[in-house]
Amino acid sequence: MTINKTAEQGKLTLALEGRLDTGTAPQLEAELKASLADVSTLVLDFAGLEYISSAGLRVLLGAQKTMSKKGGMVIRNVNEVISEVFEVTGFVDILSIE
Repeated sequence: MTINKTAEQGKLTLALEGRLDTGTAPQLEAELKASLADVSTLVLDFAGLEYISSAGLRVLLGAQKTMSKKGGMVIRNVNEVISEVFEVTGFVDILSIE
């Protein structure tokens, strides 16, 4: 998985490409821990994300909990496969998806 990072005045955008699974979830988790200190808005761009596993969902849940205390988190450009995973798991009710 590739993470492309753009930061501007309290807003962090992470564009993910590839697969967010057991092997790559720790990479995203580490990036989030290192980058969220001065962030009030987190945007996750899933335009290049092909797949998400339960390990990826766990990282998203942790990020959502952190960002709910600091401002907010939005997920954009979700494909049909990932959208279906969010619906089946109930994450559509937890996450802000655009």
